[in-house]
Amino acid sequence: MSPTEHASSSFAKPFGVTLLAGTPGIVALSGYIYLTTPTTAIPTGLSLPLFAVSAGVNSLLLLAVACLIGTYTAPRVELPSYLIDWARTGDDVWRRLRPEIRLAVGLGVIGGLLILLLDVALAPFIAQNLPQSAIGATDATVVSVLAYAPVRFLYGGITEELLLRYGLMSALTFIGWVLTGRRSDGPGSGVMWVAIVISAVLFGIGHLPALAQSVGLTPALVARTILLNAIAGVLFGWLYWQRSLEAAMVAHAAFHVPLVALSLVQVALP
Repeated sequence: MSPTEHASSSFAKPFGVTLLAGTPGIVALSGYIYLTTPTTAIPTGLSLPLFAVSAGVNSLLLLAVACLIGTYTAPRVELPSYLIDWARTGDDVWRRLRPEIRLAVGLGVIGGLLILLLDVALAPFIAQNLPQSAIGATDATVVSVLAYAPVRFLYGGITEELLLRYGLMSALTFIGWVLTGRRSDGPGSGVMWVAIVISAVLFGIGHLPALAQSVGLTPALVARTILLNAIAGVLFGWLYWQRSLEAAMVAHAAFHVPLVALSLVQVALP
C-alpha cells in the first residue's frame, strides 16, 4: 500500500466508524418524529414518512460533516477517542473505557439531578407555562416517555457528542492551538476551556428551535435554556478532554436517566 493509500485508509476508517456510531441516534430521532408528529405540523407538500426521512437526512449530513472535522482535528490536538484508536490500531475499546465508566455514569447522573434542581429554582423567573421539561412534551404519557427514551440515550448520548464534542469542540481546540502557535505539547488549558465553553453554549443554543415549537421564547426562557444545557455541555466537554470521547458519551446518556425517571413519575401521578 502506498503512503497516499495508507493515509486515505487511516482517515476513511475512523470517519466511517464515527459516522456509523452516530447513525442509530438519527434513526431513533426519525422514528420518534414519524410516530409523534401531528399532521397539522407537517409542511405543505410533504407526507409524514417523507418528513421524518428528510429530518433524518438533514441530521445525517450534519453528522457526516462533524465526523469529517473531528477525524481530522481530534488526533492533531490529542483529544482521545477509543473508537478512533480501535479503527486505526485495533486497541480494545471496552478494556480502555471500563475504568472510566463509574466516573462517567456518576457525573452524568449527578449532572442530570443538578439540572433538574436548577430548573425548579429558575422556574419562578420564567413567568410562563412550560412543557414538562423532564419529559419534553406537554401532554405526555408513559408510552410517549418510553418512545422518547431511545432519542435521549442514542441521539443525545452518542450523536450529539459526535456533533458537539468530536466535531465542534475538536475544531475549536484545533483553531485555538493554531492561533497560539501550535505548541509542541498540544493546546494549553486556556485553549481547551475556551473550546469547552463555546461548544457548551452552542449546545444550549441548539436546544432553542425545538423549544420554540412548544412555547413562545422570551429572554428569560432563552437564558435559562442556554444556561442549563451549557452546564451539561461543560461537564461533557471536560470528560472528553480529561478522559475520552466515549466517557463523555456515557455521561451524556447517564445524564438522561434522572430525566426519564422523573418523566415516568410525573405521568404516573394523577
